[in-house]
Amino acid sequence: MAAAALALTGCSSPDTRATGFDAEEGGASTGHPDGSSGSSSGGTGSSGTTGSSSGSSSGGSASGSSSGGVSSSSGGTDSGVDAGKTPDAGGETPDAEAGVDSGPSGTPDAGTVTGPCDIYAASATPCVAAHSTVRALYGAYDGNLYQVKRASDGTTRNVGVLSPGGFANSATQDSFCTGTTCTISIIFDQSAMANHLTGAPAGGHVHTPDNEASATSQKLTLSGHAVYAVVVNPGTGYRIDKTAGIATGDEPEGEYMVTSGTHFNGGCCFDYGNAETNNDDDGNGTMEAVYFGNETAWGSGAGTGPWVMADLENGLYTATNFTPNPMNTPLTTPFVTAMVKGYAGGFALKGGDAQSGVLKTMYSGARPTAAGYNPMKKQGAIILGIGGDNSNGSAGTFFEGCMTSGDPPDAADDAVQANIVAAGYGR
Repeated sequence: MAAAALALTGCSSPDTRATGFDAEEGGASTGHPDGSSGSSSGGTGSSGTTGSSSGSSSGGSASGSSSGGVSSSSGGTDSGVDAGKTPDAGGETPDAEAGVDSGPSGTPDAGTVTGPCDIYAASATPCVAAHSTVRALYGAYDGNLYQVKRASDGTTRNVGVLSPGGFANSATQDSFCTGTTCTISIIFDQSAMANHLTGAPAGGHVHTPDNEASATSQKLTLSGHAVYAVVVNPGTGYRIDKTAGIATGDEPEGEYMVTSGTHFNGGCCFDYGNAETNNDDDGNGTMEAVYFGNETAWGSGAGTGPWVMADLENGLYTATNFTPNPMNTPLTTPFVTAMVKGYAGGFALKGGDAQSGVLKTMYSGARPTAAGYNPMKKQGAIILGIGGDNSNGSAGTFFEGCMTSGDPPDAADDAVQANIVAAGYGR
């Protein structure tokens, strides 16, 4: 999709202290839970702004399920991933509680914590991608969330969690990046599919690789824990083309991301989700990704945005055509849940405040009436911060996101929203 004119808005966030342990130093390459190898690509990111405020703790506990994971390393360098624990397909009835711990120590307050992917697994629509730099998305996950690369010497270090199912151990990043700058070189997939995101390669629209995001552009708190977001500015983007488990063709899926309603623009395209595997525009229906921003070249909602829309390739849709959808109301809170659901013959859009309240259904109905969208021709790559053809003129902030196998029931979506609210964004 072609890039559009920019209308960038500002971004700021709270800042507080971090505690925890030091993670091992990473190498320049990644490893997958099954022992296969991956790769990371470089670049420099843009920096944002940082504010300050105090955060308070909130807790919760719920039951979850888990199975073991495997990590690998060699030659004294970090493999780039510790798979941690991944839930099986079964489990308890979806629970609304976040399962977050009650204080900065990172120790769960009681029982086993529950993450969004535990909720989806219990609904027989398991996560096939789970990305976050701020928290674990499975209650039993104790692996790495992301990797940072140091500008001074090009070395890398993985950032894990304070405890299974807990928050990012930002002290690892802080100590490693002292006296220099760092970028986010890998965002690890917490699911068993090992769909790790690295800097996006060249594509049909932008013919050069994208930059990695600054690792320190936005520091915020979740239930009193200091963590870092992925701040995307024009020229920044992440991708994986060879994936496992992601929906293809007309297969159903669910996708959500927690993003910012105060840092966005009208450039193409701040997406998270399903895209082409060749980094090019392969025509209508070859994408299905969550978009967030105020781009108006295609569809739009009420007011001036920003809106949650579905990037289905060659169009950002809020309904069956590009006529503004009055039910798609702007989401302007500091933290926003944005969701796209795809199923045979139709799709749905949902959104809400990630700090309080419930999801609103912005649209649920038929696929676009233009040719090529029914049935869909999804290809199964994953993108973050860019369009399917590497259109990288967007701005936005990414905190967490998941993709599922199958279209989750509404009850699971609602439970995931409650889990996100209970995680304590900005508190």
